[in-house]
Amino acid sequence: MTTTVDVIVLGTGSAAQGVAYACREAGRSVAVVDSRPFGGTCQLRGCDPKKVLVGVSELVDWSRRMQGKGVFAPALSIRWPDLIRFKRTFTDPAPEENERSFQQAGMIAGHGRAHFVDRTSVKVADDTLVGRHVVIATGARHATLGIPGEEHLTTSTQFLELPELPRRLAFVGGGYIAFEFAHIAARAGSQVEVLHRGSRPLKQFDPDLVATLMQATQELGVQVHLNAQVIAIERRAERLYVHARAGEQEQIVEVDLAVHAAGRVPEIDDLDLEVAGVAHSDDGVSVNSYLQSVSNPSVYAAGDAVASGGFPLTPVAGMQGGIVARNLLEGNHHMPNYTGIPSVVFTTPPLARVGLTEEAARAEGLRFTMHHEDTTGWYSSRRVALRHTGFKTLVEDGTERVLGAHLLGLHAEEVINLFALAIRTGTPANVLKEMVYAYPTSASDLSSML
Repeated sequence: MTTTVDVIVLGTGSAAQGVAYACREAGRSVAVVDSRPFGGTCQLRGCDPKKVLVGVSELVDWSRRMQGKGVFAPALSIRWPDLIRFKRTFTDPAPEENERSFQQAGMIAGHGRAHFVDRTSVKVADDTLVGRHVVIATGARHATLGIPGEEHLTTSTQFLELPELPRRLAFVGGGYIAFEFAHIAARAGSQVEVLHRGSRPLKQFDPDLVATLMQATQELGVQVHLNAQVIAIERRAERLYVHARAGEQEQIVEVDLAVHAAGRVPEIDDLDLEVAGVAHSDDGVSVNSYLQSVSNPSVYAAGDAVASGGFPLTPVAGMQGGIVARNLLEGNHHMPNYTGIPSVVFTTPPLARVGLTEEAARAEGLRFTMHHEDTTGWYSSRRVALRHTGFKTLVEDGTERVLGAHLLGLHAEEVINLFALAIRTGTPANVLKEMVYAYPTSASDLSSML
């Protein structure tokens, strides 16, 4: 069967929904297609379910830190099956709710993996959709590592569905997924090891604060192996053996489960983009400043499918989806603004950043004053018994422009938004410093960070 619509949206995550609903509300006919359950990574297998686990992990950690400081009950512990059941109360209903919402809005909702059959037509199983425009918002998948035994790795999606947490875990990679899940698993009682091929994990974040987070992680009992290139995964009976090379030496880590945490790539490789004349690279679809394909003007892209599209973050994907919708409806007049986009690693304590790192600011030749301090002795850390906290801020000399902010500590994921607002609006540091904040709050520490 062949169906013609105004807009075909490939994917059902944040970027896709931003396009689909706006176009449908404007009266355009819309079809959405997804080979996975409707809802996308963030809602079903990323940010939202992860934060459910993080919230329980934080509560357990807080109770343990406060023992002897007014808390004298037995320390809390995590019951993994109960936690996963709680997580599923958020994720299980979502696909059906999303599909029903699409249909109630008057959209065609198709299940299956789509691929292009010409410049504006896609085939899904035995059906063909013909559109005036096609929007690629298919998200990302785990990167292919190309090592023997790769099939034995558990994905982060599968980790979030584990009915029981194994006693010994290894995370292959040293990014967001590895550190966030390692903190959760260690507090749930597992022995955890992280193997990272580089000399520094979490490379997008300030190295000094990452080093402080590393201390907290190691004191939690997590072993972090740096410069450890994983070269093979071997299964023997019920055990996995992770083979890693560090220089000339090879080490073998024996675990019950090994988790893929070595990066994600745009999930576009089976869309047959060449058939549609859509230029792309391993980083994603090549787009202009309006998020329109540079080689096929009928095609747009948003979210993780975009090459060099800013941080691969859900809020960015949602923003891009809105930009694409406006350009489809009004013509190419709107461009995404990536100024002041914050990013957070949800460890305990959380690590947050916005703007330039010290290294990037120096590379741009900017003249700035750096404020950097260990805040473990500050009231805001002491009252909750956090032993590893700190900050670094960069303020441009002369203009008082906030160039960057980097936080590690209680509520860092919230306070970073104030710095993001300042960067995005151009609010100078002296205005932030003179602001009268509610006290005692984590935000009130901001005055002492500038």
